[in-house]
Amino acid sequence: MLSKQTFLQGTLILILAGLITRFLGFINRLVVARLMGEEGVGLYMMALPTLFLVMTITQLGLPVAISKRVAEADAQNDRAKIKRILVVSIIITTVTSVIFTFIMIFTAPFIAKTLLTDDRTLYPLIAVSPIIPIVAVSSVLRGYFQGKQNMTPQSISQVIEQVVRISCVAFFVHLLLPYGIEFAAAGAMFSVILGEFISLLYMIYQFKQKKTIRLRHRFFSYLKSSKQTVKELFSIALPSTGSKMISSFSYFLEPIIVAHSLALAGLTSVVATKQYGELSGFVLPLLMLPTFITQSLSIALVPNISEAEAVSNKKLIHYRIHQAIRISFASGAISTVVLTIFAVPILTFMYGTANASTILVFMAPFYILLYIQSPLQATLQALDLAKPAMWNSLIGAVVKFIVLFILASNESFGIMGVAIAMSVSVILITLLHLAALRKEIHFYIPIKDVSKMIALILITWIIGKYIYNFYIIHDPNLILFLLALIVLAIIYIVFLFILKFITKDELEQLPFLQKWFR
Repeated sequence: MLSKQTFLQGTLILILAGLITRFLGFINRLVVARLMGEEGVGLYMMALPTLFLVMTITQLGLPVAISKRVAEADAQNDRAKIKRILVVSIIITTVTSVIFTFIMIFTAPFIAKTLLTDDRTLYPLIAVSPIIPIVAVSSVLRGYFQGKQNMTPQSISQVIEQVVRISCVAFFVHLLLPYGIEFAAAGAMFSVILGEFISLLYMIYQFKQKKTIRLRHRFFSYLKSSKQTVKELFSIALPSTGSKMISSFSYFLEPIIVAHSLALAGLTSVVATKQYGELSGFVLPLLMLPTFITQSLSIALVPNISEAEAVSNKKLIHYRIHQAIRISFASGAISTVVLTIFAVPILTFMYGTANASTILVFMAPFYILLYIQSPLQATLQALDLAKPAMWNSLIGAVVKFIVLFILASNESFGIMGVAIAMSVSVILITLLHLAALRKEIHFYIPIKDVSKMIALILITWIIGKYIYNFYIIHDPNLILFLLALIVLAIIYIVFLFILKFITKDELEQLPFLQKWFR
């Protein structure tokens, strides 16, 4: 039997896995960069967006849909429906993955030569194409485990994938580098496939060990009776895919519109590229740091809310949304304060330049809404409101590009116009998600919670400012900077408990802390 985890247990497991995989991913990037150099990394990175786009299309948003529908069926103890969900999902992903694998292989020469304008990307594109069916099957199992509210298999598989990738990348790059940098890039891609394949084998093993249904028994008879299941899955899956496609297309269009807008503002292409590089390469990664926590919350939120909706527990639905917003805000508020106050030393120590500090200080306060946006979108998907979530994303993207073009093409704004447009989009999408929840389930954030959020930000900012002033007048260096951040973090955690952003009841749900509350 699968061991069902509480919302917070599942979230914590995903957060820990996210931390480990991010660290291992950083090591992997260092290894690849050292072995292949800038040119090899360039070929590797040029091939990745194509892969991500094909994988997004292949999965059709099914992981979220499977998670929701399995959680609902599990709440009603409907094992037959769970089996139908798995049967339909495996057939759909198998068919689409085979089709898109062949499409990717046959179109790889055109993509490499015409779209990516570098023939050498052909080899990485072909080398990585077999990963598509592997990821497709993994997505089905991942959605199943999420729906059963057991996040451990998915979390361990993520770590296994990164460990295998790091272990293999050096071997394959060394093996193929003598044949040319393009073959070395293909070798790096092949290590990605091996990592995903071993990760999939682990997921299959866990499924066989813990499954409560016999998947192969009467497989085709379940498939024939699954028309309604297909409709239920795609009512969530297609809008979810739509949201991801909007995001992917937005990322694709953004540098093109930025380049043309800044050119109209009188900037040369070299200066425009440099400024956009500082924004997208320096500022945005810092702003995105807390998102692995909010993404973990979102993954755990979908099956939890779906289960509560299946048994018509509206009180629990509202409580979970409040809880997710509270924890997401708590994880993002400290980042916002630190990036606002310590922008110059952070950028200087990390990148050797503080040119983008003005943009970082401007964007950080608005991006706190991004940290609660992901749980809100997950909630909409869990409540069968994936379509409004998709339209909200589309509206946000369209408004972003309109504001971006108007402001960035004005020489008095320039690159700051891009920052304003991005911030407007974040604010708009978050408010639209909140409005959709208010309309559908009468959800709102109480004034008391908003007051606590404002108090937390203000108190932390005032204390952070005192610490920063102390840091500035005492010969600033990296050690003193890290000590300043540690002191601020400790004080912040104390205020999280004082203002009840983290409660005793929530800590009691974590197994390793339970003995302290007995």
